[in-house]
Amino acid sequence: MASNARPIALVTGASSGIGANLARELAKDGHDLILSARRVEPMQVLAKELKSVGANSTIITADLSDSGAAAVLVRDIETQGLAVDVLINAAGLGANGRFDACDPVRVTEMLQVNVVALTELTRMLLPPMVARGKGKVLLMASTAGFQPGPQMAVYCASKAYVLSFGEAIAYELKDSGVTVTTLCPGATDTEFARVADAGSSALFKGLLPVMSASDVARIGYQGLKAGRGVVITGLVNKIMATSSRLSPTPLSLRIANWMMSTGK
Repeated sequence: MASNARPIALVTGASSGIGANLARELAKDGHDLILSARRVEPMQVLAKELKSVGANSTIITADLSDSGAAAVLVRDIETQGLAVDVLINAAGLGANGRFDACDPVRVTEMLQVNVVALTELTRMLLPPMVARGKGKVLLMASTAGFQPGPQMAVYCASKAYVLSFGEAIAYELKDSGVTVTTLCPGATDTEFARVADAGSSALFKGLLPVMSASDVARIGYQGLKAGRGVVITGLVNKIMATSSRLSPTPLSLRIANWMMSTGK
């Protein structure tokens, strides 16, 4: 980056999906980017695209499923003399199947990325924002965080954590000049379903509308700019999230199990 005249946004999970599209929204709105993910080649392609709209990008590879990766990422950012004005915690992992049959390594990776790294990055990058009296944070939750989810028990629980965490710290920071937005998309057309082995579940087979990653990112970024606390994307997702909280737990569990089951 030649200069820090433009505000700088760190986007994790920037190699594809919602993360890459949030980077596009930020670039169009005058931000420079720090792009971070495991795969460098897609970020290089994205950085070239963002350059065409006037945004400079710094690429820092990081695997947030590794313990301590968040601290290394922040140290690398500081070494390059960059200050983060906007934090986009978009990295996430999922896995489909009964908990007792899940790969224990995958379970640990989900918790590390969805909960630990997200929390650590937020904790490390918030204090400078508060000291400056301005800044924005986006946390990637999910409509899955509004109820327990058989067949994706750890994923849903991790997103419930993100939702609770985001709402709490947004309240704590309400007079600080820093806003925290928790983005809750439903089924979205990204690599997530394939990687999580959930592509054949009812959730991704037309039961509910599957939104595009670009639409989710656009709605999420509008909410971030407005300083909204929780953003649920799409009318159907808003209805489902609300009904999940109001429905009796046994009914919610039965519906979630059916929606997320792949029949394997």
